Amino acid sequence: MTQRLHLVFGGELTDPAHNVFKDVNDLHIVGIFPNYEAAHSAWKAEAQRTVDNAHMRYFIAHLHKLRDADRETSPTEELG
Repeated sequence: MTQRLHLVFGGELTDPAHNVFKDVNDLHIVGIFPNYEAAHSAWKAEAQRTVDNAHMRYFIAHLHKLRDADRETSPTEELG
């Protein structure tokens, strides 16, 4: 069985129109999650917590895609 790890992280952007962090040393690492559903839940909680700051953004990184870089996956494969 393939393990599909996901990293949830975020921070303040220099400009809300671009995905460039103001200070990469100040990134908030929410955690690593065993599946997309858990990662999405954590991402949503952090995004809602910081909704009043337009410069704050949270992301889900698909760590399993980095680990299995030679294997291509489709976006719908995440859904199950």
